[in-house]
Amino acid sequence: MRQALRGLTTRGRAFVAAGITASLCALLLGQKDLLRVGILLVALPVVAALVVGRTRLRLQVRRSLTPNQIAVGSQATVELALSNQGRMPAGLLLLEDRIPYVLGHRPRFVVDRVSPNWRRTVSYPVKSDVRGLFQVGPLMLTVADPFGLVETSRTFTRSQHLLVTPRVYKLPEIRLGADRAGSGENRPRAIASAGEEDATVREYRDGDDLRRVHWRSTARRGELMVRREEQPWQSRCALFIDARTISHHGHGPSSSLEWAVSAAASIGADRIRRGYATTMLGGPTTLAAINHRSSSAVHQPLSSQQLLTECATVEEHRYAEVGPLLTVDRHAQEPSLVIAILGACASEDITALNRWRTSQATGVALVLDAASWAVGAEATEKAARLTAATDATENELRRNGWRVARVRRGDQLPTVWSGLGLRTGRIA
Repeated sequence: MRQALRGLTTRGRAFVAAGITASLCALLLGQKDLLRVGILLVALPVVAALVVGRTRLRLQVRRSLTPNQIAVGSQATVELALSNQGRMPAGLLLLEDRIPYVLGHRPRFVVDRVSPNWRRTVSYPVKSDVRGLFQVGPLMLTVADPFGLVETSRTFTRSQHLLVTPRVYKLPEIRLGADRAGSGENRPRAIASAGEEDATVREYRDGDDLRRVHWRSTARRGELMVRREEQPWQSRCALFIDARTISHHGHGPSSSLEWAVSAAASIGADRIRRGYATTMLGGPTTLAAINHRSSSAVHQPLSSQQLLTECATVEEHRYAEVGPLLTVDRHAQEPSLVIAILGACASEDITALNRWRTSQATGVALVLDAASWAVGAEATEKAARLTAATDATENELRRNGWRVARVRRGDQLPTVWSGLGLRTGRIA
């Protein structure tokens, strides 16, 4: 009852104030009819609060999200299956599902009466033009009286997550000089040389044969190491996305960062499909996350699903330098292909990129001309400086043996990608 009285609406408070005022005036003027009106005005919200307070709902909600992963611009459907497990009927109900504004307006459903064993299914669409991981729910239930004098709200705890992935483009097949991927018995094999110093080793795992322990490497590294005498060779691709604030311009889906994220997802998915063991740096593995994740976790090859999830959650950050974002695991097999999606870089950043890319790896860089994404006064003030910095970055990367493509606003990724190598005449 106390909670219901706290749930008086504006109309309910107005009734109470008018009733008290009318009662006081009736006592001063000696008007019995006016006193009856005043008592009625006060009694109505009290009775409504009593009815709402005695409402005992055992409402159950089952939520289904179909599908739970969509691409930018696609639509998903949320379905709510409602049922009343209680024996007491209820009056007017307002159901509101909490969703982020980027998924659309919050859906509201009005139920005029809930009887015992009542069931109902409602659904609504959600759509986002922005990538990310969004929470759908929880459901908020509002119980009100028919006159709108009192209402109380209750919130369910369960919710679901909708993953909105960046747009992925189908890329033309090009030759980059780093294709060593194979499959099955025909896959090339990396065989360790006979000498002790040339043995390929890795950390000891439970179940490894102790006869394969490489004692010299164990003594040098201070942990148990075993020999990998022969293993299938698989081409490796290391992908880096520059998500620094200083490297991008624009806002929302049309920003340079969104172009870069879509490019990373498309290129990564293309490499995985072609048999590359692909890793990605610079997205979710930045700043605090880069310090908390182990080197082996950062450099674990990604599946297509993991890649899309990481790309969907890339966030712009204010880190100043590229170097600390390129966490290199020297114990892992070196990549044969490194791909960097960059904005304008300082000389220290290019030095770090060259150190990240080994001498035998093919280096590919997509350099975003962020000035072309700047608009209005921002473009006038910064265009010349940004263009000069982008020119310097492109020239320096070319001098260091990188294959470079300059990207401007409006450029299509498949066209940019096809210009980085020799076309084979086939579309993958």
